Amino acid sequence: MRFCATCGADVALSRPEGDDRERFVCTGCATIHYVNPKIVVGSVCTLGDRLLLCRRAIEPRVGYWTIPAGWLETGETVEQGAAREAWEEACARIEIEGVLAVYSIPRIAQVQILFRARLVDGEVAPGPESQEVRLIGWDEIPWDELAFPTVGWALRRAREIRDQDQWITGLNPEPI
Repeated sequence: MRFCATCGADVALSRPEGDDRERFVCTGCATIHYVNPKIVVGSVCTLGDRLLLCRRAIEPRVGYWTIPAGWLETGETVEQGAAREAWEEACARIEIEGVLAVYSIPRIAQVQILFRARLVDGEVAPGPESQEVRLIGWDEIPWDELAFPTVGWALRRAREIRDQDQWITGLNPEPI
């Protein structure tokens, strides 16, 4: 960050009084600009014994498989965001069943909130961010072709709890 979004003056890294870390502080109006993690929302969507995977059509990791997920937008709940992402990436209508996992990835400043969801029907099709979408069995997951570690974590967690009506929300299974 180089300029203040409030007044346009230069910003400088400094530690505001009473704070425990450096922040971008405006040299003109003294506004403190906090840089916080982005929130990713998504879901492991199932229909009976099958689950939905999307082959990415965008960077990063074009051509690799993922679950429908993406940035939470301002003005929507995390559930609305997950449902929107399922629609955008796979033309899928879903019903959220509950929070599957919350993953913290400080290295890339992300918090991922992933849900377990049920597909309303089997009608899915690639959206603009997907090359293809598939409904596959749990034993058909292409583990070596998953786009991100958290996709694997979420799929393993969903498989663990797939027959449970209630479950404990999963957290990072390993350091990242």
